[in-house]
Amino acid sequence: MVFKPAVVAVCAAFIGLAPAADADVVISQSNNPTVALTDELTDLFSAERDALASVQRVRLEQLVAPKTGHTGPVYSKYWVMDQPEATLDAEGKCLAEALYFEARGESVAGIFAVAEVILNRVDSAKYPDTICGVVNQGTGRLHQCQFSYTCDGKKEIINEPRAYDMVSRIAESVIEAERRPLTEGATHYHTKSVNPRWARAFPRTATIGYHHFYRQPGASGES
Repeated sequence: MVFKPAVVAVCAAFIGLAPAADADVVISQSNNPTVALTDELTDLFSAERDALASVQRVRLEQLVAPKTGHTGPVYSKYWVMDQPEATLDAEGKCLAEALYFEARGESVAGIFAVAEVILNRVDSAKYPDTICGVVNQGTGRLHQCQFSYTCDGKKEIINEPRAYDMVSRIAESVIEAERRPLTEGATHYHTKSVNPRWARAFPRTATIGYHHFYRQPGASGES
């Protein structure tokens, strides 16, 4: 079987081999079909790279993310910062502040999860029915509050505006979301470095980042 010289050259180029010496192939560089084909492929790949570069990072993440049937947030910083700047009312600001002081060092999914806990408590008859009420429950009693930053004796100062901008967008996203799928109705969480007594009685629903999440028996948070 005799192959055309261009085919031989292309195959050799792709497998990293030169054509055999006895292939009786003589091709002038000035009119080489392999060179022309290589140029076409280079142009094609360049066009594909340009097309990918024009796609927003969050869209690429959506395209490659596993299909779960969930159409809510993509838990990445790129998705969050692609959302409109948050316009929060007083309740939303209570949530953003809680996320800033309680979870800004967590992953984006971890911040969303803490937000879910707060809103799950709002939905539960066992807790206040407002975000601010939940966040500030027990405030005023040193180390006796529900969220430690409100009763640790330290002044709350927001000195990382970029972090606050991100948690504000997350707060707004969770408030507007139809579902809260990360924590399966969790009403409590703690860091992995501690082991509170209540954690022995509450079923654990998730572990995200540095936090374990639990659902209080009898609490009717969303799942």
